[in-house]
Amino acid sequence: MDAYLLVDFGSTYTKLTVVDIEKEEIIATAKDITTIEDNIMIGYDKAYSKIEGILKDKNVNFINKLACSSAAGGLKMIAIGLVPDLTAEAAKRAALGAGARVLKVYSYELTLTEIEEIKNSDLDIILLAGGTDGGNKDCVIHNAKMLAENGVKLPIVVAGNKVASDEIREIFTKAKMYFTITSNVMPQLSKLNVEPAREEIRKVFMEKIIDAKGLSNAEELVKGILMPTPAAVLKAARILSEGSDEESGLGDLIIIDIGGATTDVHSIADGEPTKAGVTVRGLEEPFAKRTVEGDLGMRYSAISLREAAGSRKLRKYLGDTERKIDIDANCKYRIEHIKMVPETKEEIDFDEAMAKVATELSMERHVGTIEHTLTPMGAMYTQIGKDLMEVKYIIGTGGVLIHSEKPQDILKSGAFNKEDPTYLKPRHAAYLLDKTYILSAMGLLAKDYPDKAVRIMKKYLVQV
Repeated sequence: MDAYLLVDFGSTYTKLTVVDIEKEEIIATAKDITTIEDNIMIGYDKAYSKIEGILKDKNVNFINKLACSSAAGGLKMIAIGLVPDLTAEAAKRAALGAGARVLKVYSYELTLTEIEEIKNSDLDIILLAGGTDGGNKDCVIHNAKMLAENGVKLPIVVAGNKVASDEIREIFTKAKMYFTITSNVMPQLSKLNVEPAREEIRKVFMEKIIDAKGLSNAEELVKGILMPTPAAVLKAARILSEGSDEESGLGDLIIIDIGGATTDVHSIADGEPTKAGVTVRGLEEPFAKRTVEGDLGMRYSAISLREAAGSRKLRKYLGDTERKIDIDANCKYRIEHIKMVPETKEEIDFDEAMAKVATELSMERHVGTIEHTLTPMGAMYTQIGKDLMEVKYIIGTGGVLIHSEKPQDILKSGAFNKEDPTYLKPRHAAYLLDKTYILSAMGLLAKDYPDKAVRIMKKYLVQV
């Protein structure tokens, strides 16, 4: 049989998925610990040996092998813009949508202190934006000069005011820097244009970052590491929502990915007000939006999760009214034992309480809010961000959800809450579970077979 081998070099696990292309079936999956410190192929080979055991009686012909990666910290970026709430925020959204982890956002003119901070950061790419087309160009040119004149030797994607492009090209060419120039992330005030920047970031990731992270060994085996893992998940989310040429999509949806270091939320929806009489304020929201919460993780970020939530919220989900559970000790243990697999009921309950907190807080940060103001003309309602109240599906992925006996209880913590109605979270969504870790794989498969990718996701995402 003809099959695709789809590989996700994850930050913790390397996951392999084998798809029978003709029957549109997943015929094997396996995972093993990612071995980025030594040779990433060690973990891959261990996972592949499991695949060989599953497929030993089948005559499988791999017609293609594709991969995505978030190993070695994934794609780490900073975004530089002009006004914090406008071009700087637009640049951040472009980077997040490309699958990056945005370490910091800089606004206005860079200082020498900030330049030193950038040079000392563990970065992969800089996204340089600033100014609408035809607007302020002095700031983005100043920042280009600061990067060039102070020895910043990182790939730079320029996506700012187009009238500054020629001068920036001259500055970076003279300094012998690796750069690429694309369309402005915010060509008009409050209007986003993030797709060109996302595509350029993906290209730089493939050309420059893969080799720097020691992933080139993997490229000798697979056809190519096409994109960061979060970008593959976002691709899968979008095609599942919108459908393909031959296959209808599910409509508006949200994906919640709870990991050891972060909780990612992807929403595919226009986010326009669902109630009459509501006005929208702020920067235009992307139809395909991704947010990353670096303080809401199950292992690496366990202590910061406790700090973000407070002990009271964790105790609420634990049902611990008598303060018997040592919250701090449990979180500290998970940071010190990042490969911990919960076994006792107490360990499982604590993990699931953390997951509920991560889901609740990450959704609050992702969705829009509504403000109620009394004026002489009567009550006014203003929406900031995306209204996701009518989203049809919430899809969960990540180990804590997949291994939970009640994943719907975790996902429900991200739903609309009458006690705090200002957050525009889903009210009547159905819950689906990525039980076999296929979302990133389907994002890869969609490159060649979008129709098949949609049908496979419909078949294998489990309703809970």
